Amino acid sequence: MNRPVQDFLASRLSLLKPSPTLLLAARARELKQQGIDVLDFSGGEPDFDTPEPVKKAAVKAIGEGFTKYTAVGGIPELKEAIREKFIRDQGLDFHPRAIVVSNGAKHSLFEIFQVLVNPGDQVLLPTPAWVSYPDQILLNQGDPVFIPCREEDGFRIDPDALQEVLTPRSKLLVLNSPNNPTGAIIDRKRLERVVEIALQNDLLIISDEIYEKINYTGDPVPSIATLDKSVRERTVIVNGVSKTYAMTGWRIGYAAGPREIMEAMDAVQSQTSSNPNSIAQKAASFAIRSGEEFFEPMLVEYRKRRDWVVSAFNRISGIRCLPPEGAFYVFPNISGLLGRSYKGVPIQTAYELAEFFLDVARVAMVPGTPFGSPVHMRMSYAASLSSLQEGVRRIGEAVSLLE
Repeated sequence: MNRPVQDFLASRLSLLKPSPTLLLAARARELKQQGIDVLDFSGGEPDFDTPEPVKKAAVKAIGEGFTKYTAVGGIPELKEAIREKFIRDQGLDFHPRAIVVSNGAKHSLFEIFQVLVNPGDQVLLPTPAWVSYPDQILLNQGDPVFIPCREEDGFRIDPDALQEVLTPRSKLLVLNSPNNPTGAIIDRKRLERVVEIALQNDLLIISDEIYEKINYTGDPVPSIATLDKSVRERTVIVNGVSKTYAMTGWRIGYAAGPREIMEAMDAVQSQTSSNPNSIAQKAASFAIRSGEEFFEPMLVEYRKRRDWVVSAFNRISGIRCLPPEGAFYVFPNISGLLGRSYKGVPIQTAYELAEFFLDVARVAMVPGTPFGSPVHMRMSYAASLSSLQEGVRRIGEAVSLLE
């Protein structure tokens, strides 16, 4: 008797959890297709269009016939633009062979885990954290070890908490600053202590800096790789053009770090996806070299939205919200709403509250549980101010119906 097709699926797929962001977005789309007015704040991409000059650079590449395979890890022009960016912004100089361009920062991260993680290796992950990190670690047979970051510390990593989770199997530490979902930026003093611990315990560091430019503090976001030559040699930086230049669909991310790791990533990429899109690479080269002038107006608008949303949430009874220092998410604490009920039905979890907001307020937000906090929710303010104002108004009205 023939086995059913599902029996042929690899057992490692059982480790994957459906993305709550994508599930909420799909449910919101379904409601919209039914003609229901839903405001969707679940996604993680800028609402701005890709700057026109960047698009023109892509059109120019097409007109010049730049539509063939390229070098696996990125064209020299793009690698040089990335190298210049690191020198300009962080004082770091990477050899072109120490840079690998991939199909988005998520792809870069997966390849890093693939070349560094052996079965049973522990990957230390401060939480709240982006939902894809644990699944990528598990798919590569590693063990994610969570380091809770407290709201009263601004969701920044506590070096003492890092020290407490260390074991002989600890191998990698993942840092994401500014953070998704909290917007927290790790200050230099904490990073210096993290460096000491990492070097003392022979850790490699993955520094995800994809939100680096979306920063409201007025000071550059400190990168751990800039603190000391020894830690630079043990750090892989991940970045991309998606968030800064509103180029999510172009799928260009990159990593820079020790040449041995980068060459291993290049080898894996050569046998999987091959090169990133040739046309997108040309557009990314232009964006990285010329994009600051296009990004500044976006940052001004993000700040305006952030300030309004934080203030508005803090006026709703049962919700409190810290102002994020970076990225384009708020992460309001909704513990004051849990345990209340709607029409006699209790709301006990962030998942149930997310369903309530979608069904009653017609607003989509993501529960904080898969990010590592069961008492928070994530809302993207990469949306027009008028949409945000209407969305928070609806949430406030829905909250007033809770008993």
